[in-house]
Amino acid sequence: MRAVFIFAGVALIERFAWIMYIFGAFLIYTGLKMLFEKENADYNPNQNVLIRGFKKIFPVTDDMSKHQFFIRKGKILYATPFFIALLVIEASDLIFAVDSIPAVLSVSKDPFIVYTSNIFAILGLRSLYFALSGIMDYFHYLKYALSGILTFIGFKMCLNEFSIDFGYSYHISNFVSLAVIISFLTASILLSIAIKKKEVLK
Repeated sequence: MRAVFIFAGVALIERFAWIMYIFGAFLIYTGLKMLFEKENADYNPNQNVLIRGFKKIFPVTDDMSKHQFFIRKGKILYATPFFIALLVIEASDLIFAVDSIPAVLSVSKDPFIVYTSNIFAILGLRSLYFALSGIMDYFHYLKYALSGILTFIGFKMCLNEFSIDFGYSYHISNFVSLAVIISFLTASILLSIAIKKKEVLK
């Protein structure tokens, strides 16, 4: 799925340069949405649009006695919760690809570099998830840093493309982008530690 997104994205950019504005605007939207999004502790997976849609077209059973994606009861084939879990995982990966591909295309438009960097990211994604889930309680402001990074990258894409289109010399380099990203992450971590210490002292 990521390969399709990458090659389609590169092809679109080469054919329609203005598509960078759409990618940039999407990243800005994603960053702002993350900033104002409230955590939902009462999230119910069964209310997921994908799961509800699948249940309307295919029968699903709660039977997990067999470790299979599908089981047959009488003459009817049912999907098991294992297949539902797989469906959600793949859909989540697709959602990650939607905003990660435009972000990496802001750094390089070489399909080989973009694709291999995504492969390395996927290889470490699960380990990184468990590491982040373990430290999120300690670094409460990390979410805001990620929101700021997405918004900045989207702004950078739009600004750089605007400069190219109208002949301006102003350009946000990858070095400056890296410095901004590190600054966001460092500030969020230090702020989280400082606030945590203040709460402990109280």
